[in-house]
Amino acid sequence: MQHLKTFNSYKRIQMKYLGTETWNTTKDYFMIVIGLAMYAFGFCAFIFPEKIVIGGLPGAASLVYFATESWWGYGIPVGITNYVLNIALLCMAYKIVGKTFVIRTIFGSTGLSLFIYLFQPFFTEPFVEQATFMNVIIGAAFCGFGVGFAFAHNGSSGGSDIIAAMVSKKSNVTIGRVIMYTDMCIVSSSYLLFHSVDKIIYGFIVLFILTHMCDLVINSNRQAIQFTILSSKWEEIATAINQIAKRGCTVIDGKGWYTKHDIKILMVFCRRIESVTIFRIIKSIDKDAFVTQGQVNGVYGRGFDEVKVKLKKNKPGTITSPEETTAQTAAESVPQSQA
Repeated sequence: MQHLKTFNSYKRIQMKYLGTETWNTTKDYFMIVIGLAMYAFGFCAFIFPEKIVIGGLPGAASLVYFATESWWGYGIPVGITNYVLNIALLCMAYKIVGKTFVIRTIFGSTGLSLFIYLFQPFFTEPFVEQATFMNVIIGAAFCGFGVGFAFAHNGSSGGSDIIAAMVSKKSNVTIGRVIMYTDMCIVSSSYLLFHSVDKIIYGFIVLFILTHMCDLVINSNRQAIQFTILSSKWEEIATAINQIAKRGCTVIDGKGWYTKHDIKILMVFCRRIESVTIFRIIKSIDKDAFVTQGQVNGVYGRGFDEVKVKLKKNKPGTITSPEETTAQTAAESVPQSQA
């Protein structure tokens, strides 16, 4: 009887959540489109007419445009090159990053490429005439706000995200660092076309402002989130998070010192892109729940990232543990006269 009651309770929670999730998903895709349109406008109206190469695949596509324009007199549209490069990277990354990431990125890269393709012909001259630095600042702000807006609604613009996702699956290098290295290489490559240090500096200014604006919009460039949840409906919330978000919950005993009542505290870890889903589950069950959200540098273990540490090999087929390595290093550092 208790199992049937629990099952019916879960089904009621699931139906209530799914009822609002359809609207939330539709709203997310609409907001992602708005964010991508803002990025494309900032890029095409302010940055591209100044012949400044930025990071990401739009920057790489700009290099292709300027190179083909100087060689053939006609540049390959940035939107087309950007889309082709995204699809090529996704084909290589499919087995590494998974189906969900690929589908989400295809939507984002298609929207961004389409907007860039449509906007580019309308802005042959900079939006603000004879004010390169002003164009750089305004364009970078638009791009950063647009990317952050898309990320905040579980979207992706593709580009460097694909490369970063592939690298992060194979090493402990953070996604942000991979994106930074990739963008620096693309911006620096513009020197081969223009032989101008000024344009490289402007490109780095765009990267700095874009990243900062993106962080402001999504609160921080976090990859993993820790939730602490206090609610009288903790059982329903924990069940919904398990069944809907497919994330585990840890239940901790606590006591409210003001009320002197025993309480249950839920602790949940999830990826950044899943944080919106967790929030929606909590609020759909208990809108008065007390929730804290904190950034963590990384989560390792089952369901998350694998710890990739190379241990020192002692003999073929054997591995030296960290404790043995430390002891061995200390022993080797002792002078022979003391040994």
